[in-house]
Amino acid sequence: MSRLPRQLQLGYCYHITTRCNNREFRLTRSECRQVLLYAIEKARLKYGFKLYALCIMSNHVHYLLEPAQPQDLPKIMHWLNWYTAMCFNRMLNRTGHFWEKRYHSTGFANTDKRRALNTLRYIHANPKAAGMQRGFFYDFSNYGMYERLRDDGITQWHPAFLTLGKTLDECAAAYRKFCQKYRPQPKAEKKSHWGSRLLAGLKVKGKPKKSSPGQLCLPWAQWDVPNEEVRSVAEKFVLANCFDPKFADIPFP
Repeated sequence: MSRLPRQLQLGYCYHITTRCNNREFRLTRSECRQVLLYAIEKARLKYGFKLYALCIMSNHVHYLLEPAQPQDLPKIMHWLNWYTAMCFNRMLNRTGHFWEKRYHSTGFANTDKRRALNTLRYIHANPKAAGMQRGFFYDFSNYGMYERLRDDGITQWHPAFLTLGKTLDECAAAYRKFCQKYRPQPKAEKKSHWGSRLLAGLKVKGKPKKSSPGQLCLPWAQWDVPNEEVRSVAEKFVLANCFDPKFADIPFP
């Protein structure tokens, strides 16, 4: 069955989710997250899109962005996923698909204030909903830019946020209060697929496969730290959005 075409419209922003292949936790390393931030900045400069929200989780990434032209969205995500897959496969000494299938995207009019605010809050609440944080501050989410009004160098405020008050301080206070009311929805139970009971009782027979030298994991102690350009982009983003700048500053001596 052919894929349904994406509905791309002028004046729309898009909530995009892209996940690691096989849902593996490939984004837990700080080095990978720094490279991803650098790649996002390169893509933003290349295609001129507006990035309103960003949250890098352990095995998936959330974006809320508005392309300069509707037809730019596939180009943006193709380039970003291609570039990062090449980087991560080399860094992790692996081959094959890094990202799982095609990205998921949901678009809505940029003038839909309620939808925009709910989407912003959902993205920023991901670390809290996953039990990774008690609050909304997270080193690799741009929530801090909305609450503390700092420039992280990559993202910008959504127009809906700027309607929450007469001043930026009022907007930040209103958004903080709005986020505090958030209650994550319980996830639906996993569906039972055909053959689940049969496969659960089966065990793989035979000798375990041996890894070839080219498939061995790269010891992270031997990995060179990211270059200064990558580090500077990541440092500005993290220090603008983290909960405790003194603690977050440790990876950026």
